[in-house]
Amino acid sequence: MTPSAPIRAAVLTVSDRCSRGERADTSGPALCDLLRSRLSAEIIHTAILPDEPDQLEAYFRAWSEPALPAVRTDLILSTGGTGLAPRDITPEAAAKVIQRPHPALMELARFRCLTKTPKTYLSRGVAGTINQTLLITLPGSPRGATEMLEALLDILPHAIETLRGDVKDG
Repeated sequence: MTPSAPIRAAVLTVSDRCSRGERADTSGPALCDLLRSRLSAEIIHTAILPDEPDQLEAYFRAWSEPALPAVRTDLILSTGGTGLAPRDITPEAAAKVIQRPHPALMELARFRCLTKTPKTYLSRGVAGTINQTLLITLPGSPRGATEMLEALLDILPHAIETLRGDVKDG
């Protein structure tokens, strides 16, 4: 199922080292490639930020601001900061801006990834909506990020259509 209009997506990499240029970002580009190839998504924003909650919250808010439907961001994916390290604060930053949590999305992703590795349950990623934008926080490794996204690819188009108001009851 593909939405009537292309999914407009934003990808935020959360990494102290990548933001300082000490390491190349491989997770963000991997997510962008997957979104383009499997969902025909249009990537409208990308950024790399350090693990700083105020900065993350500001980007999540800015990218989900209500706008004309033609320019609204449908989906924000973040990669990084969902683990157990002391500076892994992405879920907490996301929780401050999410208006309607949707924990079942991450439950499904973790469940579907369990056959690949039980470490999937170490991710504290969260999902929810801000206005009409779906926000999903994914692990920081390219493998973890892409496997978790792949686990949701079959239901994301319907979720986006529903948020857009394109799905009617009945």
